[in-house]
Amino acid sequence: MEDLHSDPAQLCFESVRTRRLIIASYWAVVLLAIPLWWKTTSIERLSLPVSRVYAQRNRELQFLAEVNIEARDGSASLTLAQEVQKALQRAGPVVEGKTLDLHLRAGNKSEAAYNVVLDNALEEPVVEGRELYVYGGNGTSHGEAVRRIKDALSKLLAPYDASPVSQASAQRVMKYSPRYRLAFTLLNEDAASANAAMAWDVQGAIQNHIGPLLEKLSDLHNFTIESQVQFHAPLAFEPRHLQHEGRDAFGLTHEDLTVFINSAEWTLSSSVSNDPVVHFVLFVPSSRNTPLHILDQEGSVHPSNAFLLPQWGGIVLFNPPREPSSTFRPVPRLSASDLSPIFNTFARQLLTLLGVPGLPPHVHPARRPESTRQREPFTDWELDALLRRRALENVQSSTETLEAIVRLVDQIENMPVGQDVVGDVQDALDALNEAHDSSRVSPVAALKHSARALTLASRAFFNPGMLALLYFPAEHTYAVYTPLFASVAAPLIGAVMRELVAWRRVRKAEQAERRRRSVGEAGTKAE
Repeated sequence: MEDLHSDPAQLCFESVRTRRLIIASYWAVVLLAIPLWWKTTSIERLSLPVSRVYAQRNRELQFLAEVNIEARDGSASLTLAQEVQKALQRAGPVVEGKTLDLHLRAGNKSEAAYNVVLDNALEEPVVEGRELYVYGGNGTSHGEAVRRIKDALSKLLAPYDASPVSQASAQRVMKYSPRYRLAFTLLNEDAASANAAMAWDVQGAIQNHIGPLLEKLSDLHNFTIESQVQFHAPLAFEPRHLQHEGRDAFGLTHEDLTVFINSAEWTLSSSVSNDPVVHFVLFVPSSRNTPLHILDQEGSVHPSNAFLLPQWGGIVLFNPPREPSSTFRPVPRLSASDLSPIFNTFARQLLTLLGVPGLPPHVHPARRPESTRQREPFTDWELDALLRRRALENVQSSTETLEAIVRLVDQIENMPVGQDVVGDVQDALDALNEAHDSSRVSPVAALKHSARALTLASRAFFNPGMLALLYFPAEHTYAVYTPLFASVAAPLIGAVMRELVAWRRVRKAEQAERRRRSVGEAGTKAE
């Protein structure tokens, strides 16, 4: 029996029509899948409020300071207030370059934020609470009183200037954060050498010296406190040997202080948290390096045994007292009285690290023996100046961060911008508006709104969805998709090309056949 399918071209699936339908179905699947692929691989890129972001450049925080002046008689107070107002306007007291709006008045103490009193019993300006006492005795001329009040107010209300000393001090200040962790560490270089402190009354020392300061700063920060004792913390270098007061001693040069913290072997942070940590270390040297002192530039022993590491913390060197001829003995426990001068130093270091400006050299805190109130760690004038400075820093940092987001999105076309990023940016802008609106009413409210703006702007900038494509250029996209599409597209395009060639060949053959037939028919008719 003859095989009906001996010719492969006669198979049903080998017919031209069927073959072309199969190829067309493949292409139909590919073309129909393109919208789905485009949807699943497209990047969500919502619009940012660019105009609102750049509009923040031209806005400035305006802080209002109302000052009342009290003199011996009302008319003199009013004249004095007017003259001081004019003098301050000419001087232009500023806060980090932004004008501080000062209003001076007389006879209205209850509505003023600050009060200036002319006192006959004082030689230098004295502050207590939000009151400034300036000498105004009978021998003081009107112009002299105006100059003294103007000098004191300008330094108290705007203590931060652009001088090199002030700028150098600003480099030591911690970056603002609503929360800080204070880590107090008693660090023994080698407790086995017998020159060591085995324990300390840290809770009492913190309560007496650090607690009032933290309470005063509660409007700016929330603090978490931790403490620890370590018994082996070797130095990464050898201190310099020297003679001091006829005895062997050891010293730390300025270069040694920069590498004093041995991060490789010291574990100074005992808990895991994203909050910035401010370290305070009480270092007890081993018997081999005792007594340990800090050396000045000339190589002499410095009177202070404490130093500050900018934006990190403070260190105090503690040499346990002993007789020259006695042997080393460990100190069982450092009492609160032993720790009092040390924690006084820690308190001053904390104020420096947090940016508390301090009083001008010619202005002193009140020391009135009749006052039963406990002396505050720093004055309300300093607190208000710090509030204004931190609010201004937060507003500037928030604005710069938002502008950086806009620039980054413009530069990287494939960077996704989701609804969470847009929401954080808009909320940050709203918080900035609230900070500007509240700055004339309450520096505390302005600080809280500015801190929220900074938090939202930073969260938007470090959004994981944006960071995923931050370092993913277009070349990487080509490298990912080329192997996939090349393996699929090559046989499909090849099949289409073959069918086109076959179709053209068949078409040419048919055209040649039609011409041949037409020529034959024309010859037949001619005969």
